[in-house]
Formats: sequence, structure tokens, C-alpha cells
Amino acid sequence: MFGWAIVFLIIALIAGALGFGVVAGTAYAAAKIVFVVALIAFLISAVLGYQRRGVL
Repeated sequence: MFGWAIVFLIIALIAGALGFGVVAGTAYAAAKIVFVVALIAFLISAVLGYQRRGVL
């Protein structure tokens, strides 16, 4: 998922440099959403992984 966030961020940077403001804004918003979802999924996975091992 972090790969998708990076792809959307690169698309936003290229679109912004070329003057496509709407595309850049949309790609930036998508990158932020995907990044937050990936971060939440990572944290949930980490907590559940530690609980299975008995660390927490």
C-alpha cells in the first residue's frame, strides 16, 4: 500500500509541474488517503502480531 501512496505522490508532483492542478490535487488527496489507510493497517497488524506472541 505504501507503494501506491508513493505512485500517487509522484503523479501529483509531475501533474503539478506540468500545470494540471486538478489532477495534481486529486492524486495528492488519493496519496494521503492510501498512506493513512496503510499506516492504520500496519499498526493494527503490529498490535495483533504482538498479542499473538504474548508480548502485550
